Amino acid sequence: MRLGVSRIGFEVRSYFRQGDTLFFTFLFPLVLLLIFSVVASDGFGPPGEEISSAAYYLPGMVAAGVLLSGLQNMSIDIAMERSDGTLKRLAGTPLSPVSYFIGKLGQVMITGILQSALLIVVAATVFGVELPTDPERWLTFTWVFLLGVTTCAILGIGLSAVPRTGRSAAAVVIPIVLILQFISGVYIAFSSLPDWLQNVASVFPLKWLAQGMRSVFLPESFASVEPSGTWQHGLTLIVTLLWLVVGLIAVRLTFRWIRKDA
Repeated sequence: MRLGVSRIGFEVRSYFRQGDTLFFTFLFPLVLLLIFSVVASDGFGPPGEEISSAAYYLPGMVAAGVLLSGLQNMSIDIAMERSDGTLKRLAGTPLSPVSYFIGKLGQVMITGILQSALLIVVAATVFGVELPTDPERWLTFTWVFLLGVTTCAILGIGLSAVPRTGRSAAAVVIPIVLILQFISGVYIAFSSLPDWLQNVASVFPLKWLAQGMRSVFLPESFASVEPSGTWQHGLTLIVTLLWLVVGLIAVRLTFRWIRKDA
């Protein structure tokens, strides 16, 4: 535990020293929020209850940030560390896999919180988005965020075993992340997608994380636009927990300091 906690500080410092990682995982949702808020016309929602484009896209960008900070960042970072020999060297130190994971998960949690806070502050101060005042909504935000970022991070650790080299990690991971964002209601209204694509997206956690974030930041009337007509918090919890279990099993079966076929 002591080594894991001290590792968190090292991981956070390393994260913010990588310019490309900082842009494509930490700042990318903010850049997209700025673009959509400026380019897209306002007037989302039922007649008489329209909201601005910034308010409409904010929940999706927060959910996308959770996916980027967790799954994309974790999978590429660990694949690179395995490829360049970092993990092999760590295997010869007193650092255990548990301590290593504590450091990684702590880094994802800290950067994810900072990223979400930045998105919310910019949306509120720059674009005048009205934030929820109901404590129950912020409680929903808390459990959806914590469960989502943990699940995405664990899945990222499991996915890191797929790329054969560090160079191929981005080519393997980024298309998966992009496709999930496009079919999960992040950039395109989920209800406007074909039924079969909605069914596919509903298998994966990002759809439920985005829906959970919409339940926090959008007016209650927007629940009627969802395919079920409700926010389905229970299903969000169940599906995300199931993926967390899948990720834990994958990590237990696949994580090695070095690849077996290396």
